[in-house]
Amino acid sequence: MTWLYEGKPYNPPEEFSTDDYWAFVYLITNRATAQKYIGKKFFWSKKVLPKTKSRKRRKITYVESDWRTYYGSNRVLNEEREQAGNDMYYRQILHLCKTKGEASYMEAKEQFDREVLLTDEYYNGIISCKIGGQSVKNLKKDNG
Repeated sequence: MTWLYEGKPYNPPEEFSTDDYWAFVYLITNRATAQKYIGKKFFWSKKVLPKTKSRKRRKITYVESDWRTYYGSNRVLNEEREQAGNDMYYRQILHLCKTKGEASYMEAKEQFDREVLLTDEYYNGIISCKIGGQSVKNLKKDNG
């Protein structure tokens, strides 16, 4: 089952670029029970290669994460998915995010807006975030 964004399969560029999205906020839905999970996932991870005799500086490379096969970090969701199979789950991208901070903000916003902790409709059992204003500067609305 592939990730859908705006109703279509989502396929980002194969190579990392600083202009690309860094992460996304997602909604996974159990087709049988309609129970849902909201989370965030990064497309890339940074890998720092050490200095060598021929390379005086550390080299930074970017490696694609396991986002294509990812089904969330919730233990109950994953136990149910292992028994029911991946086809029983609908994976939807809600927001594409340029920064990690933006992804954290949008994930928490979705979780609070949907009141995921106040209903059994969601697998989510915790909302955890630490976000600074600088990391979401692209989301700020003009005050003028």
